[in-house]
Amino acid sequence: MRQAALVAGLGLLIMTIAAPFAEFFVYKKIVVPGDIVQTTQNIAANHGLVLAAIFAYLAVFICDLIVAWALYFLLVPVNRALSLLTAWFRLVYTAIGFVALLKLVTVFRISNTADYVAVFGSDQLHAHVKLLLNSFRYEWNIGLILFAIHLGLLGYLVYRSGYIPRILGILLTIAGLGWLIYVLSPYLYPNADVGFIMITFVGEIIFMLWLLARGWKIQEPITHS
Repeated sequence: MRQAALVAGLGLLIMTIAAPFAEFFVYKKIVVPGDIVQTTQNIAANHGLVLAAIFAYLAVFICDLIVAWALYFLLVPVNRALSLLTAWFRLVYTAIGFVALLKLVTVFRISNTADYVAVFGSDQLHAHVKLLLNSFRYEWNIGLILFAIHLGLLGYLVYRSGYIPRILGILLTIAGLGWLIYVLSPYLYPNADVGFIMITFVGEIIFMLWLLARGWKIQEPITHS
């Protein structure tokens, strides 16, 4: 269990570094909302940076697999069946993320290969890039709904564990609700400003820090019925 806690903490730490790099430093810089022509030019002009972002996203999803495995073993003593279900929600989310990432890989290829540019022409190329970028974002958002459910279940298991502070379970559940509200906003309430909800994601960081700082001191629990 102590090893599982440390592995989960390290996996979350890598994700905390890789995800902001790919999402905010690269994607938000390269993709210009409402201007697909400029976006396509940015991708072609910064192919090294875009490729680095793709590998950063890939690292995040690989760490998701590792974290799902580690958290399963960490929380098995609470409830084996529910711990397995919690892991499966994260695994399915990760699978959806991998599939969505392939759209970004295709965008990279067609934007940096002269043959595709010549065959498609500028208008069709821009249309393909826009479609693929939107697919990448929408498909990943659908996966994040499953991730939100994962966090809710994870929070419940942590709360009941007895060997992890209950406040962390509450914070993880709040983070799950935050993700659910944030991801559904473009579909259910597109005009609402939900940027403030991102503060709830801090619960995941606090959980990661606890795993790294205190995970190696976890005491063997009394198994719940």
